[in-house]
Amino acid sequence: MHVTRSFIFFMLIASPAISQELPKPLTDNAYAVVTLQEAHLGQLLFYDPILSGNRDVACATCHHPKLGTTDGVSLSFGDGGIGLGRNRKVDPKNIPEERIPRNSPALFNLGAKEFTVLFHDGRLEADASQASGIRTPIGGDMAVGFASVLSAQTMFPVLSRDEMAGSHRENDVARKVRQGIITGQGGAWDLLARRVADIPEYAVQFSELYPHVTVPDDIAFTDISNAIAAFIEYEWRSDTAPFDAMLEGRFAFDDMAQDGLELFYGASGCAVCHAGPFQTDHDFHVMGAPQIGPGKSATFEDHHRDDGRFRVTGNEEDRYAFRTPSLRNVALTAPYGHAGSHKDLAAFVADHADPVTGLATYDRAQAILAPYDSNDFSVMDDPTQVAAIAAAVTVKPITLSASNVASFVAFLNMLTDPISITGRLGVPEHVPSGLPVPKID
Repeated sequence: MHVTRSFIFFMLIASPAISQELPKPLTDNAYAVVTLQEAHLGQLLFYDPILSGNRDVACATCHHPKLGTTDGVSLSFGDGGIGLGRNRKVDPKNIPEERIPRNSPALFNLGAKEFTVLFHDGRLEADASQASGIRTPIGGDMAVGFASVLSAQTMFPVLSRDEMAGSHRENDVARKVRQGIITGQGGAWDLLARRVADIPEYAVQFSELYPHVTVPDDIAFTDISNAIAAFIEYEWRSDTAPFDAMLEGRFAFDDMAQDGLELFYGASGCAVCHAGPFQTDHDFHVMGAPQIGPGKSATFEDHHRDDGRFRVTGNEEDRYAFRTPSLRNVALTAPYGHAGSHKDLAAFVADHADPVTGLATYDRAQAILAPYDSNDFSVMDDPTQVAAIAAAVTVKPITLSASNVASFVAFLNMLTDPISITGRLGVPEHVPSGLPVPKID
């Protein structure tokens, strides 16, 4: 349906149901500038398992375009897993120590300038007081040269035993991680950079792209991460959804999606936290999402809870708080929640509206978990822990009818951008290392 901008503008401002201001249409100014050559190099690195300790896990293993840039399951396996998405299972020859403790986040719009805090708990954040310009878990040892927060973020999974590094008993990268030797010559990042530099095709591309690379040994780990970030920024920029066309006055929603928009920006108060053009305030809130899986803990800890933002700040009010996710392309990125507790968007909306009740009545069939010898619901089986999560919730419950939930979902579908389904560069047929490219038929 085509209507004029003035008609849509009048329709929206005239609606008494909308109390929160709609965001302004996105423009190029919202995004960082990306060169296509750098994005092409990053594409190869993103799909190349060369960056994992055992050379069997790529960035795309857990962030695949056919799975909405996630992995399609609640909690997956990185190192020690075989297959992709719902078909990923434990490798009987290399059984992982545990599931990855948090749900794989989507990658849409991470090149936008306002994304300066990343990870579910915000442990990586732009910080001008740091020499690197970025505050990270490794503090003052952080390398200098990452072009952005996104660039730095892309390179922390390679340090994770469960995600990409593997066990210290298996490879040299994981041993350096185990020893705490991350940066500098001979550190974990440097070992990975040397792997890439030893591949002639990569060496040529880096020398053509970055002036400071005159010989392969000049390739730094930050160069690798900068290229991958450029690819993510280019490939999954998402600002051409029906929602964007509506903001620009080129499209009108049907009645159900319009009802959902009015609820979202009106009586529900959702837009208070899911604010701005990407539907996120980039802040942290306790929303009582069910805790499943191994939880987030240090090596010496044996609990299965996930304290969320508290692990970063140490502030008690941050316990069980997690970053507000962007809702762009949310219909593509199931399961939902920091632990992927809900496979169905409508079910998550209903439980999210009334977190305490949703936690108490959580349907465990909503989780998507591959078989594994673990008690994935140990926290949910403990009334004391469930009560602690519920007690931390401060938001007021919202009563939604089945019709309201359906309207919400109809509106959220308007945030799906066709380019996010097809991608721009796509999946390469092969990568310079010659290792298998993660592909889903």
